[in-house]
Amino acid sequence: MARRKVIFEDTLALVLAGGQGERLFPLTRDRSKPAVPFGGMYRIIDFTLSNCLNSGLRKIFVLTQYKSGSLERHVQLGWDPIFSVELGEWIYTVPPQLRVGQRWYEGTADAVYHNIYLLEQVQPARVMILSGDHVYKMNYQNLLDFHDQNTALATVGVVEVPIAKASAFGVIQVDEAWRIVGFQEKPENPTPVPGKPDVALVNMGVYAFETDTLIDVLSTDASRPTRHDFGHDILPSMVASGRLYAFPFVDENHKNVLYWRDIGTLDSYYEASMDLVSVDPTFNLYASDWPLRTLPRQLPPAKTVFAQDQPGGRTGTILNSAVCGGVIVSGGRVERSILGPEVRVNSFARVTDCVLMDGVRVGRHARITRAIVDKGVEIPPGFVIGENSDDDRARFTVSEKGVVVVPKGWRST
Repeated sequence: MARRKVIFEDTLALVLAGGQGERLFPLTRDRSKPAVPFGGMYRIIDFTLSNCLNSGLRKIFVLTQYKSGSLERHVQLGWDPIFSVELGEWIYTVPPQLRVGQRWYEGTADAVYHNIYLLEQVQPARVMILSGDHVYKMNYQNLLDFHDQNTALATVGVVEVPIAKASAFGVIQVDEAWRIVGFQEKPENPTPVPGKPDVALVNMGVYAFETDTLIDVLSTDASRPTRHDFGHDILPSMVASGRLYAFPFVDENHKNVLYWRDIGTLDSYYEASMDLVSVDPTFNLYASDWPLRTLPRQLPPAKTVFAQDQPGGRTGTILNSAVCGGVIVSGGRVERSILGPEVRVNSFARVTDCVLMDGVRVGRHARITRAIVDKGVEIPPGFVIGENSDDDRARFTVSEKGVVVVPKGWRST
């Protein structure tokens, strides 16, 4: 408990939640990437915020930028009520305020630089900077302990990924003490971990900084013609100090595989979603020792309706699926799918390998396969999605791997 008290009082969390999420379009047409629903009842940002809460971090600023309306409502309604300002804890969303010139944020470091005044007001001993659009379970106390033990100026969370995928991330080289000795930002030929030629260490977007150090390096970077980005500029500039460290990811998911996902594309979103409904999913939503929070909704239990065994009869059936509150499967069949709150699947309809977000309605005899359907969409009776690629591409966005995405507000003509 003593360690938790030190972190609680002396550490401020800044969650970067302004991601535009262009590669997730049309899911990000009306919302920022951290606000995209995931796992039926959650938003992507809920996983980082749950990590903060479970790690004892209760002073949190969420820095927003693009299409932030739904994200701000979600944080206000779902997260603000569990923090007590009287006890010195809070969670606030902070929109861009044009404090540094008349411009938007130009990089991750620039987003924090624009809000240095928050650090000056709160005066924490250290600052944790976290991405709001990754899915993982991590106890930040472990990283902060490592940071303090090494008297580091900054510590970077790192995770091993297959070398074939590492070029999409910032790749880090360390010495035997986990001191960072090199950076490669999205390299064509990533440097593997010594003795492990098939994997590389990549930057998770999880940082702990001494506050004075953070202010100094951000102020210096702001005066230079850089990308104003932590991975490209800030962290590489600190390597020569000898006090920049990497902390290897310890997964609170308790699986054999380290689970950390940057759900940046439609296909990665779909694949991560389908993992959740597998027999033994890599990412465990159900572990009580690391609870995942979101905006609670008062909804009735899900139910199935009709069980007619005769030929041509209708039977409400759900197989190998994750189903949220308020769902009604009324004589339809759902397999290997995620149904968000208040979805309704009507008689003789089939939903297979799909993600249906809040309030989707599937008409009688409709068939949907390998699709993501955004909130509130009504699929007409008899309509077919996912069986004819030419028809799908004429009507909707289709991912590189053939996943059909039906956007919010779509109406059949």
